[in-house]
Amino acid sequence: LINRPIKNKSLIFHSDRGIQYACEEFVLELNKHKSIIRSMSRKGNCWDNAVAESFFKTLKVELIYQNRYQT
Repeated sequence: LINRPIKNKSLIFHSDRGIQYACEEFVLELNKHKSIIRSMSRKGNCWDNAVAESFFKTLKVELIYQNRYQT
């Protein structure tokens, strides 16, 4: 929030059920900011991220995997 302040009145933080998003430390950190509303997919609902996952797969295939990087 220091580098990217919330400009609107509220922000919805939607995530899958990954441990990094469900752990107590992360939840407590988000709860410190009243303008952030947490949203999480239901268990077994893999379609929430389908569009984003498809986009990033295409991005990696077309721009990342076909190139060689020094580092």
